[in-house]
Amino acid sequence: MTAKASASKSWVDTVLASAQRLGIARAALLAQAGLTESDVAQPRLPIDGITRLWRAGGSMSGMPGFGLRTGMLIGPASLNIVSYLLMSSASLRSALALLQSFQRLISDGGRFQLLAGGQESWLIYHPQQGDLAFSHHQIEAVLVTVVHIAHWAVGERIAPQAVQFAHAPHAAMDEYQAALGAPITFEGAFNGLLLTNDLLDRPLPQADATLASLHSEYAAAQLEALAQHGDLLDSLDGWLRQHLAQPDINRAAAARYLGLSERTLARRLAQAHGTSFLRLLDQVRQAQCLLLMKTTTLALPEIASRIGLSEPSALCRAFRRWTGDSPQRWRTASMAEGLHRE
Repeated sequence: MTAKASASKSWVDTVLASAQRLGIARAALLAQAGLTESDVAQPRLPIDGITRLWRAGGSMSGMPGFGLRTGMLIGPASLNIVSYLLMSSASLRSALALLQSFQRLISDGGRFQLLAGGQESWLIYHPQQGDLAFSHHQIEAVLVTVVHIAHWAVGERIAPQAVQFAHAPHAAMDEYQAALGAPITFEGAFNGLLLTNDLLDRPLPQADATLASLHSEYAAAQLEALAQHGDLLDSLDGWLRQHLAQPDINRAAAARYLGLSERTLARRLAQAHGTSFLRLLDQVRQAQCLLLMKTTTLALPEIASRIGLSEPSALCRAFRRWTGDSPQRWRTASMAEGLHRE
């Protein structure tokens, strides 16, 4: 089975922090994105979840340049171990090669490609979205982040020779210039940065072969662990969503589907992901319930049936536990908020 794309908690936290700096209440942002505190506390968030978060941040901030602003606020913590690995590299070119290798530790919602030329090279970003189309904020934040990575690594402010986006402009041109400092083309064939080879091959001031080796070993171990355990959550999440309407959904049936014993499934969920079958089931029910409440006019008995709860009263109890509010009040407030934004 192929694991679905997801983003690391550190990258999710970056989006949340950027929104909060702009005065957006965390609870309101999560509600708008159809996410919960439990969702964003997990080591990884499915790529469609962070896409909804980007969309919510852009909408609630009222800033077409929300992604540009977020990219400019990036710090080493946003990229976890990868940031330290990059800064201890011998050159910016080798740092970008490592970014290509270990990008999944940040997010596997895209990949980088370096096209070398005689004097200059294009660093191209290929988005790999889920069911939802990426927000332009996501793509713009990624390219601005790369420019800021280069700032840290080189030890001085640098600017690309050119920048290209596949989408149309959304923010004012002075915002793009402040974030990227280069001539920008829109509605091009790809998203990317044009960098001189002299810049790419310049020795980095913090280069340290010993540290780079240690960081690389640690990052490789994290990547291997992610590869080993990522499929379990993705497969279980998919199975839960497919069988959610069945009231008798249980761990034994899930374990049989995954080819595991109940004990092994419970141990792997606890040790590798710090969670349990019942907690995941509750999270999937919550996410599906909020989505149905926000995007449909289905009555509570129908929603309860679709998420595997026996009756509306059980839904009301669960909903109050999830949101602190009644389903009716939450839906009314959500509809009012949508009309206000329009």
